[in-house]
Amino acid sequence: METSEKSDTDIRFVCRGTFVHSTAEEALQILEDALLGVDSEGKIAFIGEGKELQKLSENFGFSPSAVTQLQQHEFFMPGMIDTHIHASQYSYAGTALDMPLLQWLNTYTFPVESHFQDLEFAKKVYTQVVKRTLRNGTTTACYFATIHTDASLLLGQIANDFGQRALVGKVCMDRNDAVKYYRETSEESQEETYRFIKELLNKKYPLVKPVVTPRFAPSCTEALLAKLGEIAKNNKLHIQSHISENLEEVELVKELFPNSESYTDIYHKCNLLTDKTILAHGCHLSDEELVLFRKTGAALSHCPNSNISLCSGVLNVRNVLNHKVKLGLGTDMAGGYSPSILDAVRRALDSSKVLTIQDPEHKTLSFEEVFRLATLGGSQALSLDERTGNFKVGKDFDALRVNVAAPGGPIDVIQNEKPQSLNSHMRLSSSTCSLAGDDRNIVEVFVAGKKVVPFSEP
Repeated sequence: METSEKSDTDIRFVCRGTFVHSTAEEALQILEDALLGVDSEGKIAFIGEGKELQKLSENFGFSPSAVTQLQQHEFFMPGMIDTHIHASQYSYAGTALDMPLLQWLNTYTFPVESHFQDLEFAKKVYTQVVKRTLRNGTTTACYFATIHTDASLLLGQIANDFGQRALVGKVCMDRNDAVKYYRETSEESQEETYRFIKELLNKKYPLVKPVVTPRFAPSCTEALLAKLGEIAKNNKLHIQSHISENLEEVELVKELFPNSESYTDIYHKCNLLTDKTILAHGCHLSDEELVLFRKTGAALSHCPNSNISLCSGVLNVRNVLNHKVKLGLGTDMAGGYSPSILDAVRRALDSSKVLTIQDPEHKTLSFEEVFRLATLGGSQALSLDERTGNFKVGKDFDALRVNVAAPGGPIDVIQNEKPQSLNSHMRLSSSTCSLAGDDRNIVEVFVAGKKVVPFSEP
């Protein structure tokens, strides 16, 4: 039994059933017939066994009859964490995947993002993306917005209103020769970044924080990158950007920054590689660059759907893990066409199998390993693992109530004639839901102990 130090904790609710999560020691741990209590602040107060019900109810002052009992085929898992998503690109997700990265940005992305100076348009898109990702089980999202400060602040407000944990970034870019009407001057970018950070922090949203967001090296001068590194350091903020997504981009970076040893070195020289940095893709990073990631504590976001959809490359996750670099999963909408981290789980497994096809010596990722990337790994990549990512006393209760046999869902549960242990059954159920399920299997979503799905409109 694991409990908080305070037995006088005010308990908000208690659930009993199977809990599936990851730990540092186990990629997939199954807690059978477990009792989990959530306090009035939305934090996990205790985790015990079902047989300890009477003792726990006396210690924490709740009625055994008030315990929520999970049904057959149900389990709780940690909320999923999207470490890289472009909220502004949701309006055209699932289309416009007929070009490689740089041409795709100039033809589709920058023209669409320029419309977000219209706050009514921004409100419509951002409301839809927050609701859609929550329905798909994303309890924490690391969002790119656009260069527009007021619309970026609006995204933070909407995430807060619907109860999603979020890092929100106003995009910075002072170089864009292809679409000249969608860029800032270096001074504008710095000033508006300061304003964005100040105004968002002044809102005092409990779960929504700013993240310093240079779009990527090709769209920023070195002077702006260095200034953004300074801003992040002085305000102790997270940093997000892109790195080594496709080969054409890598070559362009070499031309633009001839005095840097590598793509990673550019960010490092500008103080943008910290233990609160998350960089997306990294398909073409060298081992030397991964060593630098490890030394600085910077993390990678693996976006397998986008990597394949834009023909950018295939990240060797096994090599990243072997270098002990922090790693989470990202949807990267709209380069990735799905807003679901469940899809990212599947694509990560597929990508790993492609590498095994190419090299039979490659050790394919297991479902359990990718489950950890979708939950605990994501929280570690965002340096939020002290608050979320798995079921530990003192952490916020960010969780999904999953029903493998949800009515009208995509999974037909066929009873095996041979009896299985509960542990084996739940391991199979969690794998089945992750690989064949969708939002219909996610019946409830909790963030910091508050039920946010089904929705109650803000």
